[in-house]
Amino acid sequence: MKTIFLVLFSLLLILFVSCIDAQSCNPSGKLRGKKPPHGKCVNDPDCCQPGKLYDTYTCSPPVTKQTKAIMTINNFEKGGDGGGPSECDNKYHSNETPIVALSTGWYNKGRRCFNYVNIHYKGKSVKAKVVDECDTTMGCDDVHGYQPPCRNNIVDGSKAVWEALGVPKSDWGEADITWSDA
Repeated sequence: MKTIFLVLFSLLLILFVSCIDAQSCNPSGKLRGKKPPHGKCVNDPDCCQPGKLYDTYTCSPPVTKQTKAIMTINNFEKGGDGGGPSECDNKYHSNETPIVALSTGWYNKGRRCFNYVNIHYKGKSVKAKVVDECDTTMGCDDVHGYQPPCRNNIVDGSKAVWEALGVPKSDWGEADITWSDA
């Protein structure tokens, strides 16, 4: 009886550990930063550093009813720090519209394009449309505004998203949020 219990306990422990491991999202590689051409980096503080190794990811943490993420700010207009046009429609978008780019894993090969997500911050929420990918696999090039690859837990919001959530302009940059599919 004791042996059966130990065998069952061991099997449950192995199953539990493998479930946790399946939900993790580890780096898939590294990308070496290179110096941007003079005047080409759109947002200087965030420019790639020559020789620095940046983690790349093909996954993001699992999506739940309250997925934890870091919200960053993006300029989706032509010439903005988003680099090229949005992945969903190859167009630029107004920053006056509540829109977001999601990290590669959450973007899910475009399956979330034009779907809405609910973003929650300190008791306020906003519904925003997914129009772009925050690329976690590439960066440090013209297409990505000479910025490093995105981290795997980013919701990159337009100015309208930050305003709707009531984040003071002095705090714009990064904020801890939760999000879910709408």
